[in-house]
Amino acid sequence: MISIIIPVYNEADVISKNISNTRKACATDLVEIIVVDGGSSDETVAVAQRAGVILVKSEKGRAKQMNHGATVAKGEILYFLHADSIPPLQFDLSIWNAYQKGAQSGCFRLAFDYEHWFLKANSWFTRFDVNAFRFGDQSLFVSKKVFHKSGGFRTDLMIMEDQEIIHRIKQCGKFVVINDYVTTSARKYLVNGIYSMQGIFFRIWALYYLGYSQGKLLKLYKKLIRKHKL
Repeated sequence: MISIIIPVYNEADVISKNISNTRKACATDLVEIIVVDGGSSDETVAVAQRAGVILVKSEKGRAKQMNHGATVAKGEILYFLHADSIPPLQFDLSIWNAYQKGAQSGCFRLAFDYEHWFLKANSWFTRFDVNAFRFGDQSLFVSKKVFHKSGGFRTDLMIMEDQEIIHRIKQCGKFVVINDYVTTSARKYLVNGIYSMQGIFFRIWALYYLGYSQGKLLKLYKKLIRKHKL
């Protein structure tokens, strides 16, 4: 079984579509969908309950929510998916085939739901197995064994937790980039400006690797990004 873990916080406007499209993309019934709510104040919980998924509640923070989802997961493979991202058709078979061939973790390439040359250029780079290009929007699958061996997501990180874990899980087994696309929402780019948003992301990414504290990064994130969910 593959356990699909979706952390959410005030995602009532997208979570129903995400769950529906994720189910449609499955090639088998050997999956479970776990929605982990971080204390939403909108209708996210009610929408998820109506969708018939496994709903659990957690302390807010994507790392904490994803780790909590992993504790209730029954699957041999964990698949972490953002609330505004849709996996490709037959993604479960693609993940299972990669796992059967020895991959212990991996992701898909990235596409956006909005046509723009700059976003397409960004997506093009996600084909390469380079840690600098690995972010949560691409989704992440990892065997439960490797996830626990690596220690899971670092709960002290509110930003870059999806980037940081890649370095550790790669040390525990083979990582692959599957040649298909997760389609993610371009909503942050459209709200904040496509070029501006990319500039902000690069700035935060660079400051993280320069050793800036999570407190400073979080303050900068909230200051620069409109309609953020942190």
